[in-house]
Amino acid sequence: QVQLVESGGGLVQAGGSLRLSCAASGRTSATYAMGWFRQAPGKEREFVAAVSSGGSTYYADSVKGRFTISRDNAKNTLYLQMNSLKPEDTAVYYCASVGGPYYGADITEAYRYSYWGQGTQVTVSS
Repeated sequence: QVQLVESGGGLVQAGGSLRLSCAASGRTSATYAMGWFRQAPGKEREFVAAVSSGGSTYYADSVKGRFTISRDNAKNTLYLQMNSLKPEDTAVYYCASVGGPYYGADITEAYRYSYWGQGTQVTVSS
């Protein structure tokens, strides 16, 4: 089992920045592929960013150039640096772990992930 706990969400004005953190514990490893997803009210959950076991990063087109995913393997923590935030970025953000090593390009798909955090709310005001 892998436990994931997100933090760092909050209320920010458009154009501002936030950094989300996801602390992993349990049966986890620095080689596990991990990602961020988000779900806005009335919408389906969507992919935001991911990092494969080889260190390759993937981003949704809507956040490219604004968001950066990174990980601190020593701390078993995944991060999402979000800059130039827009009101349409408002959502609950979820951290997820594949639960093992993974290198495929479909790391952008939710079905690849076995473990999910409880989510953290990000609200961007206009």
